[in-house]
Amino acid sequence: MTAILGLSAFYHDSAAALVVDGQIVAAAQEERFTRKKHDPGFPTHAMAYCLKAAGLNPEDINYVAFYEKPLTKFERLLETYLSFVPRGFKSFSLAMPLWLKEKLFMRKLIRRELGSGVKARLVFLDHHESHAASAFFPSPHDEAAILTLDGVGEWSTATFGVGKGNKIQLTHQLQFPHSLGLLYSAFTYYCGFRVNSGEYKLMGLAPYGHPIHVDAIYKHLIDLKPDGSFWMDMSYFNYCQGLTMTGPRFHELFGGPPRDPESALEQRHMDLAASIQVVTEEIMLRIGREVHKQTGMRNLVMAGGVALNCVGNGKLLSQGPFESIWIQPAAGDAGGALGAALFVWHQLLEKPRSSTGRDTQRGSFLGPSYSAEEIRGFLEREGIAFDCYEEKAELAEETAKLLCEGKIIGWFQGRMEFGPRALGGRSILGDPRSAKMQATMNLKIKFRESFRPFAPIVLAEEAAEWFAMKPEWESPYMLLVFPVLEKRRVPISAVEWKVMESDPDLRQRVNVVRSTLPAVTHVDYSARVQTVDAERNPRLHELLTVFHALTGCPVLVNTSFNVRGESIVCTPEDAYRCFLATEMDVLVLENFVLKKDSVQHKLGTQVREKYLAQFQLD
Repeated sequence: MTAILGLSAFYHDSAAALVVDGQIVAAAQEERFTRKKHDPGFPTHAMAYCLKAAGLNPEDINYVAFYEKPLTKFERLLETYLSFVPRGFKSFSLAMPLWLKEKLFMRKLIRRELGSGVKARLVFLDHHESHAASAFFPSPHDEAAILTLDGVGEWSTATFGVGKGNKIQLTHQLQFPHSLGLLYSAFTYYCGFRVNSGEYKLMGLAPYGHPIHVDAIYKHLIDLKPDGSFWMDMSYFNYCQGLTMTGPRFHELFGGPPRDPESALEQRHMDLAASIQVVTEEIMLRIGREVHKQTGMRNLVMAGGVALNCVGNGKLLSQGPFESIWIQPAAGDAGGALGAALFVWHQLLEKPRSSTGRDTQRGSFLGPSYSAEEIRGFLEREGIAFDCYEEKAELAEETAKLLCEGKIIGWFQGRMEFGPRALGGRSILGDPRSAKMQATMNLKIKFRESFRPFAPIVLAEEAAEWFAMKPEWESPYMLLVFPVLEKRRVPISAVEWKVMESDPDLRQRVNVVRSTLPAVTHVDYSARVQTVDAERNPRLHELLTVFHALTGCPVLVNTSFNVRGESIVCTPEDAYRCFLATEMDVLVLENFVLKKDSVQHKLGTQVREKYLAQFQLD
């Protein structure tokens, strides 16, 4: 037996992954255990979980693979700071203590965390090599072009190459400070969202705006070449030498200082979001065409933080040259832990890899699960009222009926997802036909911005009847955006068009009914689709099948089981706490069903206050 532990840490979304004899056994982000969103610390809890899932002790680990090379990254930081002396001193003085205390001594830290008796060999990979491995090795393809796009690793900000059999080779790169990820993050920061976590908000805001700044971006910020490579004018940016992403020239160009977080969104922010989204999509398309030209491959695999831009991904699939695209579900830094472990198995140990036409990501359900006995024990200890459905079919029937009644349901089933998307293991579900569902979920369940769209989950066999997808396309990891079909759209009156185009209150714009699926149709008729098949996700597929039979609609709203500022729930306790603190109607914990009215009636005030006190948001 060969056990390989992959780790990512210290920048964003630390994680651990375990590969045993080439099989992905477990993977999880540290944030799910510590409840610190995007926890960048060493993944102690995630590592312990992975070992427990495999029934292994630390002494059983043969290799530990770290997802990047700290010394090379430190070299890049020093060179960058020296280039901007003395302007980068404040940033330098804040970064150096952590580097000199821990990051430079990763080898020693890993040894300490594993324990003195562990003799595992340590391997440090290039950051984009880990991304590339996470994209290709679990993919369904024997051979494919590889594209990685993110902020920055050691020096690279984008790479491409080829994967064949059990080998990957990266042949081209773009280097820091010229970075599509950092360019997008600069606009994220300028529009008042948090860098490294608010980029998806900017993407969701873009359809409300008009791309009127595209020419200014090309003229002043970026020199884009036909092959997708580009050069950025760093006099507009501050991320090399300062503590912010943008500088005075950027602010002057776009009409003022960055938006204060939580302040009102103005039309100019929406227009900026629309503009950088258009530029991002164009860069992705040009790079995609160049990758196809250079590699001659029919299929593409992707990873890196920019690969979470599902609008760009959808455009690349529908307008680009590739027949199919497979994207690592944990495309950001967390997925680097998995890629590092797989790289050691296939590339360094030269173990064979065979493709069956299906990916080996196991639906990305790689986190902890909880047995019926564990859940029953928790419910009974806390005196929580519940109904139990022993038969899966009965549970699906009851849940589908509750959804038809307009109930919002917390859905906790099987193993937790690895990656940023809830895929039906830790989800909140609702009826997409309800015109009020999006606003209700945003304001009363998620406590988040009203403009944010929700994603549809759809039976894979029905997807092409509702969204502009080819029947052979699938999107099991919610990483592709497609338009809602014309035949599913509804006419909009002149009054509604006026509201949709200009009302400063985004709640009014988003509540305009545009299709027979109003809760999952964004203002531009787009939807971030997740296709559900019986193999990867049998319980959710069964629920969708029953809902389809009852309503004629094979679609549900799916959003992550958390509220704003909190990571996705991991344990039954986490789920119950979230259920209590929101206006969710029903909680389904495996085969146990909890209804809010019953819980409030049976649950003593002391127990309720105990859980609410633990539910804290940042």
